Amino acid sequence: MFETAEMLRIFQRHRGDAIVVPGRGGRHWTEISTQPNRDVPLGDPAMGGHASFAFGLAMARPDEKVVVFDSEGDLLMGLGALATIAELKPKNFYHFMLDNECYATTGGQPVANAKSISYDGLARGAGYPHVFAFDDLEGFAINIERILVLTGPVFVALKVLPEIQNDPIGRRKRWQMRSREQVLTDLRQELGVVV
Repeated sequence: MFETAEMLRIFQRHRGDAIVVPGRGGRHWTEISTQPNRDVPLGDPAMGGHASFAFGLAMARPDEKVVVFDSEGDLLMGLGALATIAELKPKNFYHFMLDNECYATTGGQPVANAKSISYDGLARGAGYPHVFAFDDLEGFAINIERILVLTGPVFVALKVLPEIQNDPIGRRKRWQMRSREQVLTDLRQELGVVV
C-alpha cells in the first residue's frame, strides 16, 4: 500500500494534457496539478458517480484523454458502469481506482469483503481490454508511462493507505476552491466549447 498523494505526484509527471477527474484524490490533486483548468473535481458529494461522469466526458470528447481517480466505494455503488464502459470502449478513458479497504471520508467503515475482492478481476470480467493492479509505488512508477499510451479503456487498481476523516464535512479543511459551475466554465473555456 502507498500514499495517494505520492502516487498522484508520479502521475502528474506523465499526465500530458489529459482531463483529470480527481475523485477521491481531489484533496491532494488540487495542490499537485499544474493544469487546474483541465481538472474536474466534483467533490465528495459525487460518491458513486465519478467513473460515470468521466466516462460521459470521454465519450463527448473522444479526442481528449480522460483520466478518473475513482475509489472502491464509488465503484461498488455503480458496478454497472464497468460493463457499459467496456462495451462502448472509449479509446481515451483511463480508470484508476484507489482501494483503501474502507469508506475513509465517512469515518473509516470497512468496505464489504475488502481483503478478498479483486477489482482488477471485476474490470477484466466486465471486458476492459487493459487491466493492471499495483500495491507498491515502485511498480506503479515503472509502468505509468506505458499505461497512459495504451488505447483505452484501461483500468488500474491501486492499493492506497487509508486517510480516515472523522470530522463532519463542514469542519474539514476545504480543498475545493471552485464551485462546480466554475469548474465546468473553466473546462469549457479550456476546450473551446461555446455554450
